[in-house]
Amino acid sequence: MYDALFEDEDDVLLGSPLSKLMDIIFNANNDVVRFDLENFIRRRAALEMVLEEKLGEDFSREIDIFMVQNRDDVETKMKSLSIELMGDIVSKSE
Repeated sequence: MYDALFEDEDDVLLGSPLSKLMDIIFNANNDVVRFDLENFIRRRAALEMVLEEKLGEDFSREIDIFMVQNRDDVETKMKSLSIELMGDIVSKSE
């Protein structure tokens, strides 16, 4: 369904989802961007706390290993999260 978004970085979005996210972050309503970035950081903090609880203090090494072993899936998820955050910011900025 969304495969076209991930085929070519210069395709549908005229740049990678990450580069378009950066464009939106720097041009959207500052209050909206701050709110969504704060929420993103809060969720990241909670995820790190869960991982530390489940995997111990060395969870960062486990993440590095996972990223190497699942490079393509991580890239796809990163693009998906970028698109999701873009959508959140744009929809609140209108």
